[in-house]
Amino acid sequence: MMKTATIHARIHPDTKAKAETILHRLGMTPTQAIRLFYAQITLQNGLPFAVTIPNDLTAATLAKSYDGEDIEEFDSLDEMFESWES
Repeated sequence: MMKTATIHARIHPDTKAKAETILHRLGMTPTQAIRLFYAQITLQNGLPFAVTIPNDLTAATLAKSYDGEDIEEFDSLDEMFESWES
């Protein structure tokens, strides 16, 4: 199949750089990633991942996280799981 359609998109330079670093580690070019994404949209008949609007509690929790509030840090998964038991 001949590839003649073009996509143009503007994104934040930091997002582009971070994504392309990951794609490089995966051995993919940005063009290959976009082709894969579009192929999955076609196969799934929609986005290949869930897109939802968070409920009020989730939105508030995310906002606090973005602001650096109420964040807990752990040295291991075991330590995190133990914190749930108390």
